Amino acid sequence: MPLRIVHYNESVLRKKGEKVSKFDVSLRALAKEMIATMHEAAGIGLAAQQIGRALQLCVVDLSEVEAEFAWELDGVRLPLELFMPMTIANPVITVAKDAPEDIFEEGCLSFPKIRGDVQRPEAIAVKYQDEFGATHTLKCNGLLARCVQHEADHLNGVLFIDHMTKKTLAEIDDAVKTLAKATRAAKK
Repeated sequence: MPLRIVHYNESVLRKKGEKVSKFDVSLRALAKEMIATMHEAAGIGLAAQQIGRALQLCVVDLSEVEAEFAWELDGVRLPLELFMPMTIANPVITVAKDAPEDIFEEGCLSFPKIRGDVQRPEAIAVKYQDEFGATHTLKCNGLLARCVQHEADHLNGVLFIDHMTKKTLAEIDDAVKTLAKATRAAKK
């Protein structure tokens, strides 16, 4: 059964996640539930904060996406299906040297049907641990880099709206306010 995805204006979305220190059966079960929830919601990424847990844990799956991007996992270009969906714990992102900034429309499962342009670096490297605690380095660009940055932001209490220009925010302001009001009403 899918987990409940928290919506904008719930305080957990602004909390920095605690570092994952136990890579046990319960963590792997949580990651599996998060992947199922992400797939059920037709998303490509989901952070622990989005299911109400302030933890440095997210999941990503771009295996069904038709987008151009490059990747290298631990120095090797593996087929996507060998490591997707992926569980990312305790990520540390480094922007690739001379990486240009790119503007692209993003959405978020915690902001249903709300989308807006966000500027992010085009290429990154992320050092992280998988659900077993093994350390990996993923170098990537394009949509994969954007997705990892979006989810890592969640782990630090940062939302995609925080990266939007005032003009873009103004365009979605009514929808965001309506969502915030609905979230407050649902908590009563």
